[in-house]
Amino acid sequence: MAKLNQIIAVEKGVKSKSYQDITAAHQRVQKVALLAGISRTYQPKDEEGEQLPPESTRVQVMAEDVLREMSESLTRLFDVTATKDWANCSARADVVVDGRTVVPQAPVSYLLFLEKQLTDLHTFVKKLPVLDAAESWSPDPSTDWWKTDPVRTIRTKKVPRNHVKAEATDKHPAQVEVYYEDVPIGYWTTVKFSGALPARRVNELLGRVEKLQHAVKFAREEANGTEVTDQRVGDAVFGYLFG
Repeated sequence: MAKLNQIIAVEKGVKSKSYQDITAAHQRVQKVALLAGISRTYQPKDEEGEQLPPESTRVQVMAEDVLREMSESLTRLFDVTATKDWANCSARADVVVDGRTVVPQAPVSYLLFLEKQLTDLHTFVKKLPVLDAAESWSPDPSTDWWKTDPVRTIRTKKVPRNHVKAEATDKHPAQVEVYYEDVPIGYWTTVKFSGALPARRVNELLGRVEKLQHAVKFAREEANGTEVTDQRVGDAVFGYLFG
């Protein structure tokens, strides 16, 4: 008996050929001239009249033949698709991670859904914000945020100062230069907070997603190894449609 993964493997080729055959059949029956034929003979009015040869054009396309050929092509597609869909109803497998069954007896369609969702989740988790590695972070129980240790810095103020470059004399005033000096006037105590995640947490989540992705793919392959029963529905369908 064939297996489901073998049916899936040939389905694409069968589908492609069927669509090509349908397109070709559609084009053939649209060419009216190919479906038309004619036969003409000429008889002069009297024996002395000009003799002309007969004319004829053969019918090149028979619509019934096109229907039969298209039915044969589509019957294969209908049978392959039916075989796959019938098998999908019974093909199931467990999703197992580290010996733990996460999803029991999942059908193939759901496993395909899981694969797509996990791909999106992997992208999401990979882009989660991570705590700045340049800082030292610890949990803050009062807010459930992450916080750094307090850092104390001096606040300064520029205060003008006078520098006498030359003392005053009888003839000249003193030469004074004004400059500014940074004078401490207070202290800032800074604590940084963050709602981001530690890098180890993000890596842990990524690891879990990837493990589940591998388990889902393994389960899908296992489910696709289910033996199938060939379905024969095409003959019935086209026997009714074109019979």
